[in-house]
Amino acid sequence: MVGIAETSSIPIIDLEPARSGGPEELAKVAHEVYQAFKYVGFAYIKNHGVPQQLVDDAFSWSSKFFSLPQSEKDKAPHPPEGWYHRGYSGIGREKVVQMVFDKDGIAERRKVPDVKESFELGNERDKKMLNIWIPEESLPGFRGFFANFFDTCSGLETLMLRLVAIGMGLDEGFFLEYHQDRTNQCRLLHYPPVEEELLRAGKAERIAAHTDFGTMTILFQDEVGGLEVEDIHEKNKFNPAPYIPGTAVVNIGDLLMRWSNHELKSTMHRVRAPSLVEVNVDGESKGRMTRPRYSIPYFISPDRDRLIECLPNCHGPDRPKKYEGITSSDYIAMRMNATY
Repeated sequence: MVGIAETSSIPIIDLEPARSGGPEELAKVAHEVYQAFKYVGFAYIKNHGVPQQLVDDAFSWSSKFFSLPQSEKDKAPHPPEGWYHRGYSGIGREKVVQMVFDKDGIAERRKVPDVKESFELGNERDKKMLNIWIPEESLPGFRGFFANFFDTCSGLETLMLRLVAIGMGLDEGFFLEYHQDRTNQCRLLHYPPVEEELLRAGKAERIAAHTDFGTMTILFQDEVGGLEVEDIHEKNKFNPAPYIPGTAVVNIGDLLMRWSNHELKSTMHRVRAPSLVEVNVDGESKGRMTRPRYSIPYFISPDRDRLIECLPNCHGPDRPKKYEGITSSDYIAMRMNATY
């Protein structure tokens, strides 16, 4: 059997034994998760506990939201501060950058816009970063559905944090201790059609290559595809991570990589536009356009005031710490402020 370290593929991990089995089954799945995050940084997970009908309904609600008139979506505006990541951001508002924090560098990268729009929501019980919703009459039921969806994904977060801790030889509640407030973010993303010519000419992007910021990300994507993950053996080579029915994609974020002193891998990824359709008007070709794409990432982060320091079993005399401690809020705010 070929090990994960020898391949470039993203492993598929069945969580059912961890959800319904005993300690041995739990330990086996935890080892699979640890191996995937150590060598690839990504994994597909199936039997994850988020019902498929709920996922399908989430995409339906997301489509309804982004189909609203612009004036309705603009009733829940994202604040000017990048760190306050709630509400609606229109096309071109956000520009994902990778470890660029100076104003000139960010301005240069913003010349190529990310052709996407988004809506960000968090824990309804979070008093420090309140959600910013459109009025209920604009889309009745939207707020209630995603409040429930957020809580359901939180249950999967609990399982994944337990598995990572067990896989790393820690007490299974270690990471849960740092994630009690559920200061997570659920993001609805819509990539509208864009001309192939603009993409090929470098005048527009979906999302440029980047790593995620927090502990880990759970991603639900549609069948259109476009997610690509950097090859673990060849820098700047990106492999497709296509939609697989019944699965979610999970990847490590930068904070967990810092936490583990790089034992776990926060892998670069991007969104491209492989699905193209020919557009004809009155029998005349107008070129090729991308298909619209939707995705729903659920970003998991530690409680804001928790200090993230190197794990005790990830450093020693022959393995120095790569980073000083930093609070979760300071790190994520630094990264988010660079994108807005």
